[in-house]
Amino acid sequence: MKINGQHYRTIWLAQDGWRVVVIDQTRLPFRFETVALGSAEQAADAIRSMVVRGAPLIGATAAYGVALAMRTDASDAALEAALALLGATRPTAVNLHWALARMRGVLASLPATARAEAAYAEAAAICEEDVALCRAIGEHGLPLIAEIAARKPVGEPVNILTHCNAGWLATVDWGTALAPIYLAHDAGIPIHVWVDETRPRNQGAALTAYELGSHGVPHTVIVDNAGGHLMQHGQVDLVIVGTDRTTAACDVANKIGTYLKALAAHDNGVPFYVALPSPTIDWSISDGLADIPIEERAAREVTHLSGLADDGEVRSVRIVAPGSGAANPAFDVTPARLVTRLITERGVCAASVEGLAQLFPDLASRGTA
Repeated sequence: MKINGQHYRTIWLAQDGWRVVVIDQTRLPFRFETVALGSAEQAADAIRSMVVRGAPLIGATAAYGVALAMRTDASDAALEAALALLGATRPTAVNLHWALARMRGVLASLPATARAEAAYAEAAAICEEDVALCRAIGEHGLPLIAEIAARKPVGEPVNILTHCNAGWLATVDWGTALAPIYLAHDAGIPIHVWVDETRPRNQGAALTAYELGSHGVPHTVIVDNAGGHLMQHGQVDLVIVGTDRTTAACDVANKIGTYLKALAAHDNGVPFYVALPSPTIDWSISDGLADIPIEERAAREVTHLSGLADDGEVRSVRIVAPGSGAANPAFDVTPARLVTRLITERGVCAASVEGLAQLFPDLASRGTA
């Protein structure tokens, strides 16, 4: 992704060769700032406070968090402490636990003197793989958009609705749900994206709109409850969302509100696609409602809003009546029956055990769901 003409990934090594630099997503879209992480504790805080967010990027940051820990103390005790610290940050995103398990698998058998170098190498490999996976997701999703465009009058845009942010900012580069959109736009296909604001943290209005605008993709921000209305009036051709954890049976956990979009899409005959890399699949579970842990975040995210004031300063204001409590489940689960198909790095498949197994026989055979 380019910002002001300069290419950025969401995570990279600092010039000193050991600190880890990330884009502070809590400052977007009004400020573009980076943060240098120098310890596992700082990496954990960045994940917990959503300086970084999005399942693939959380996993990449956690991997580098382990590397930072090994640079300071590469003992067995320090390794386990870092894995536990980072693993406790966000419960829903399975990429976090996938990345930490991968780091443990590489490091546990090595002598302490070899762990830091190996940890940095493995974290870098996780990042490079994520870029390739997301690019492949885009390539497999592009024909779905092109097919709809071919049925429309010349010049009429394909209207795509997306929820939350599953773009470049949620991954190392390209994104998941937005990757096919970027490739379609770059191929000259007329595109228009309906961007759900995505309360309570407004990742759609703040992040998805920011990166689509930076790439020149036409888009319109809408309130979260407008999607069904637009679908009823034929103004949505397809929905593409990402996911933080998908079960072996294809139940999909994603940002709160995704389930309602899937219900509206089902009722109006609008295709509902979920874009995901294979590390987001939790092969150990089948029942998303029963087995996916749903993170409950702070009430303040609901009771307060941050925005740019007229004087150019970013301020937070309370929007909820004094004395009122607020619940803040961060994710919901969309049953597989509401998902038209999954878009993965190996192709597009039915949202079913059999569909996933056809694309990922090597991974499905190791699952325990």
